[in-house]
Amino acid sequence: MEIQFLGTSSGTPTRSRNMTAIALRTRGAKHWSLIDCAEGTQYRLLRTNLSPMSLRAIFITHLHGDHCYGLPGLLASAGMLGRTEPITIVGPPPLRGMIECIMEATQLSLPYPIDWVAIDDLAHSEVLPDLRVRATALSHRIACWGYSFTEAAVERKLDIDKLKAGGIPSGPAWGEIQQGRNVVLADGRAVVAEQYLAPPRRARSVIIAGDNDAPELLAAQARDADLLVHEATYTEPVLHKIGPGPQHSSAAMVARVAEQAGLPNLILTHFSPRYQDREGPLTLDDIEREAREHYSGTLFLARDLARYELGKDGSLHALS
Repeated sequence: MEIQFLGTSSGTPTRSRNMTAIALRTRGAKHWSLIDCAEGTQYRLLRTNLSPMSLRAIFITHLHGDHCYGLPGLLASAGMLGRTEPITIVGPPPLRGMIECIMEATQLSLPYPIDWVAIDDLAHSEVLPDLRVRATALSHRIACWGYSFTEAAVERKLDIDKLKAGGIPSGPAWGEIQQGRNVVLADGRAVVAEQYLAPPRRARSVIIAGDNDAPELLAAQARDADLLVHEATYTEPVLHKIGPGPQHSSAAMVARVAEQAGLPNLILTHFSPRYQDREGPLTLDDIEREAREHYSGTLFLARDLARYELGKDGSLHALS
């Protein structure tokens, strides 16, 4: 599973960071998904190998502008590129009305259909062929959700020793068995595929959260997840100075929950523009130091266009 950050700033962009948008895809898949779509997202896409033509689904966490104002432009551009395949959009109930209002006011007509999926219906919908998706309500100034993406199917490996012990010759039969299909051998023996497959690995699971001042709302899911992507808008001193009004998390808040849940991998994002990349009174190093004080797992601070791969063994590493 690969994650690429198209924007990592909160509220407003900086010279090096656009606002929130995250791409997710599984290795080998011809399609990809987008979580949130801030203004400027389609411009960021031009610096990736991702195309609006192969975008399968869009998941919006909430309707603050730094998470959704880029959606009308992206939809329009996909139409101008000649897209005809449907696109699925999942988000808060008012999202559909907002987009349809913009389309009517600007006389935007799309050459492809939009399949709207309400968050309440997500659990009963097969939005993606390769991932099961569920939504969890979070705590923010307006209704906001986090999305969990879990592999829908896990490949099985052949138990070679058992195949050899059973006298099943290598060849096409092995390929059929690996696909889970029972076979009849040339000597007439019926082979049940399940008996010759090794136990499956655990399905990988990624949580991508919207804005949230209560990361503990994701604690139960984090215990079964491989990776949490969560906002860390502030450090603790800045959060205490600003107060609870914005309803965002500090790096320490998220790190503590991740540590308590035994979460192996954590990526922080959605940083306040007051944190500079390298030099200044406040930098991203301050956020990283605070998080590492409370979290012992694999930690990354997302940067625009950075790509990360979650391996089949659950390990997370940055891609060049």
